[in-house]
Amino acid sequence: MAASTSKKVVIRRFDREPVTGFVNPHDYLQPEGVELLSPTGSVLVVPYSEIKAVCFVRDFEAPGGSASPGLFHTRPKTEGLWVRMCFNDGELMDGLLSNNLLQLEASGFTVVPPNPVSNNQRIFVPKTALREFHVVGVVGSPIQRRRKKAAPTDQMEMFE
Repeated sequence: MAASTSKKVVIRRFDREPVTGFVNPHDYLQPEGVELLSPTGSVLVVPYSEIKAVCFVRDFEAPGGSASPGLFHTRPKTEGLWVRMCFNDGELMDGLLSNNLLQLEASGFTVVPPNPVSNNQRIFVPKTALREFHVVGVVGSPIQRRRKKAAPTDQMEMFE
């Protein structure tokens, strides 16, 4: 793991203490779990079955860093898929998912949390942690682009 590409994460786990560390965002998703460099310098692989969410955070010690991101109170403004996830323990979480199928991972979903000023910047949720996954809405769909109105043909030009 190169230091310039490592990102701070807090791994929320079901019924266990969270794990903090650093991941390389390009290859932290391994077939058996999430590869993490702990603050003590050891490399851990946390199995997907233990993970509730991998929160990419600004700071380890910030208040609310490992708390639940919550739900959107209004329709999001950022382009993407507005999704609602129900975890195996019944907790609900909203997020914005990229509307690009090429950016989907096989093992889970990377979403942007509802509160853009919180400690959580992005959140990876493994598919094994979810009971339900719903698309609530499509925000900024390219299909709904405004069409230019055609100028009326029976109207005279202004300076003819």
